Amino acid sequence: MRLDDIGSSGNIEDRRGESGGGFPGGRGGLGIGTIAVLTLVGWALGVDPRLLIGGAEMVSGAGRGGQVTRQQSGPVHQSAEEQQLAVFVDKVLKTNQDVWKEILPQQRGVPFKPAPVVLYRRVTNSACGTAQNAMGPFYCPPDNRIYLDMSFFSEMQTKMRAGGDFAYAYVIAHEMGHHIENLLGILPKVQRAQQQLSRKEANALSVRVELMADCLAGVWAHHANQRWRILERGDIEEALNAAAAIGDDKLQKQSQGYVVPDSFTHGTSEQRARWLTRGLQSGQIQSCNTFDARTL
Repeated sequence: MRLDDIGSSGNIEDRRGESGGGFPGGRGGLGIGTIAVLTLVGWALGVDPRLLIGGAEMVSGAGRGGQVTRQQSGPVHQSAEEQQLAVFVDKVLKTNQDVWKEILPQQRGVPFKPAPVVLYRRVTNSACGTAQNAMGPFYCPPDNRIYLDMSFFSEMQTKMRAGGDFAYAYVIAHEMGHHIENLLGILPKVQRAQQQLSRKEANALSVRVELMADCLAGVWAHHANQRWRILERGDIEEALNAAAAIGDDKLQKQSQGYVVPDSFTHGTSEQRARWLTRGLQSGQIQSCNTFDARTL
């Protein structure tokens, strides 16, 4: 990616120097029992708690009643590589803000409101509850923030074999896509509908939400490249590889040896790559309307 000419977003909330690990009382990570309870609660709220891109995305306003408690923040100690990665995230966020500020009102008549990116290490608080790095990046509607522990990028590189700067940018743009869905009023509608549906039907709605966010990430890339010529050879392949790497079918096959389509919440590898491509090619928000699509 070419980002040399991109400035700062002015919208990074750096909590990497938080004390107490982000938990009230300075406690450590969640226990297995707590995670199991949160998994059940998460499904009831329309949340997929699985460990993948967007695995902790919350489409409800539940959690801690919209309250965010912050731990004391101190100096951020970081390596040169981590500092460079933080600058990268900031620049990618800047391009997202500038693109959506222009095309969201232009294409849908909806004003864009920025969504800060919260950088944290291991764990922090959000209006959706406790954020921890095992959850992967996620968007929290009650506080309109994207939460990111940058160690996830290393996971992509080593465990998913889906590294590369544009693959990482796709992750950020996917979460911004959920923010756009929220501004369009889609996320609260989905959450209300899921409460009245069976688990299978609720999962199917979640797939449409996720594929739309993939497509909106493509819309961002389309316009960002037109404006700044950010794409270099191999970038699109990196993003498509990342999208395919976190398909429900591939992840389930890797973890348990077989797939259960009724449990899919994010879409197959083929679907995720295809909807990302659709947004890339069209640059149109309307082309991302997965809820009107007869087939995904």
